[in-house]
Formats: sequence, structure tokens, C-alpha cells
Amino acid sequence: MYGSCAAATPFQSHAWLHAWWRSYGRPGRLRLVLVRSGGDLVAAAPLMRAGGPLPALVPLGGAISDYGDVLLDDTCGEAAVAALTDALAREARGALIELREVRPGGAAERVWERWSGPRRRLDDSLCLELPPLPMAGLVDRLPSAKARQRVRAKLRRLEALGVERRAVAPREVERAVDRLLDLHRLQWRGRGVTPEHLRPRFRDHLVRAAEPMVRSGDAVLTEFRLDGQVVAVDLTLLSPRLAGGYLYGAHPGLRELRADVAVMLLDACAGLLDGQEALSLLRGDEPYKRHWRPRPVMNRRLLLARRSTAPLLAAAVARAAARDRARTVVERGRTVVERGRAVVERGRVVIERGRAVVRRRRSVVERRRERDGGGRP
Repeated sequence: MYGSCAAATPFQSHAWLHAWWRSYGRPGRLRLVLVRSGGDLVAAAPLMRAGGPLPALVPLGGAISDYGDVLLDDTCGEAAVAALTDALAREARGALIELREVRPGGAAERVWERWSGPRRRLDDSLCLELPPLPMAGLVDRLPSAKARQRVRAKLRRLEALGVERRAVAPREVERAVDRLLDLHRLQWRGRGVTPEHLRPRFRDHLVRAAEPMVRSGDAVLTEFRLDGQVVAVDLTLLSPRLAGGYLYGAHPGLRELRADVAVMLLDACAGLLDGQEALSLLRGDEPYKRHWRPRPVMNRRLLLARRSTAPLLAAAVARAAARDRARTVVERGRTVVERGRAVVERGRVVIERGRAVVRRRRSVVERRRERDGGGRP
């Protein structure tokens, strides 16, 4: 089914979802909606009953998956869409259908368009995407000659250091994932690491998902070695439509060697492209991603209900709006704090400059006193 749906991302592969369910699923909550034609599977919606005050069916994959979607066989046309939509409408008698993190062009959008009951489409997470170019092409897209020269110098620095990379074989996946997570923990020590990345269930999920995905070509685990030692490990996920670096770990010592980890990882990821339409930097709007002039792509949150469950939809929309307002308030607060820090920093600079002026004047006074034999200057 995954191979028959061109819109699918790696997060809809059986290996990813099965591994996720074993780590995060709860007995009794699975809702797997399947559509068959003549015995052949033509559509699937892997869902689960969500906890919380609002009864809802949500995609498997949870917060650790950057994209959510349903699966539709591309060869079956609108018949498969209609059948899956009808099946989901039956499920929506007692719960809201809430499809999170749907990438524009995803299969779930075809279900949303066909839905006859109450529905809403909201913005979800922002993803950043680059064109599917080799590293040289990505460098050429940079806005200035100085920026391009700087990245080329960083690539030469990595080559001069002798950083080597190799793809991990399926039988080595468990050891490589453990090393990745160890390095990830080390690089974020003393900073705001995502707590879930340090939990045993996340480690178990990655091991179970990565091994079959590496074997099938849906993922590549890359080790970076320096002087025979593994200094970084990267997990890149692949599908026919896009490639994306999912998680990495890098030794902090690379910074001391002036090795740019972001450039190193992007160079490796770009080298894995094979006909994809996009190189995704996945969710998040971090400044280092913006450096590469990516295209912003907003994931969608598709809410589907029947007339009997329309109040659930209204409640979900209101809750989402409240969260957006709260997020806006937090962001404004952060902006105020950052501006305050900038003012304090400028004040410190002024004070230091004043102290330097005082020290210079004292030095001049002392030299004059010595010259005049201790007399009044």
C-alpha cells in the first residue's frame, strides 16, 4: 500500500508505523480502516482513538512523526477515495476525525475535498524544503558570493580533517542507533534537548523502524568517522517524493576542530537524492535552516465530522485558536525578553567602553606624574 501511494512520506511506511505502535500504542485504541477491491488493498487509514476530553481519531505516528497521512492506491482513482471517505464517515459517528501534519498534496487532502459533512482545515507545523540538488547546486543558491565561499571553505575543511562517511548495514542498525542517541545526548548536554529523544521507548522505536527501512531503502544511517572514531551518526528517511534528515548526533569536539556539522550533514543528505522532488529539512524554523534559503511549506490539520459530531469540531477549532493565541503571547514575551537582553548587552558594552576610557585617562595621568616628578599634572 505504501509503495502504491506516490504522496506517501516515510512516516507512512509499515515499518515506521508498526514500530511506533509497539512503543506508543495502547491496547484497544487502534482503528485501522481498510478498503479492498476484489481482495486487493486499495486504501488505508491507520488511526487510533486519542485520549483527552474530545473523542477523536488521529493518525498513528504521534508527535515524533513529521508528517501524517492516509494511503490511497494511485491506480484506483476516485473510487478508492470515495470508499475510504465513506468508511471514515462511519467512524465519525462517535468521534472527530483529526488528521494532523498532512503535507500539501497528501492523500488525505483528497478525502477532505470529498467530505460532505462539517470540516475545517487549519495550519499545523511549518516545514522547510530545499530543491533536490547536489551540494554544489545548493551552494550556488546562496544569496551572496561571500556566503558561497564560506560554505565551500567549510567543505574543504571537512575534507582536510579527513572526515569519512559510510552507510550502515541493516545488521549494524541497533549499534548505530545507540551511538546516534549517545552522541545526540552529548551534543545537547546542558541545553534544551527534546526529552522524548532520551527515553527508552523512543530508542526501541528507532531500532525497530530503522532496521527494515534501511533494508528496503526507505532510510539510510550514515556514520561519520575521524581518525577511526565515530564522531557523528545521521538518520535520513527516504520516499519516492522526498528525502529528509530525521535525527543526528554529533560529538561537541567537532566544533573545536572548526568542522561545520550542518554543512557535513546536508552534504551527506544531498548525496542520497535519487529522483525525489524535495529535500525536506522537516519541521522547525531554526535559523541554521533559513541560511540555505528553503521554501516554507505549511502542514495542514484536517478536521472531519458529521452533523452529529459537529460540536466536537467546533470545540477542536476553539481549542486550536486558544493555543495559537497562547503561542503568540509566549512568542511576544520571548521577543520582549530578547530585546531586553539586547539592551542589557548594549549597556554592558557602553560600560566597558567607559571603563576603558577611564583606564586610558588614568594611564595618561600616571605617565604625566612620572614625567613631572610626581607633581600636579
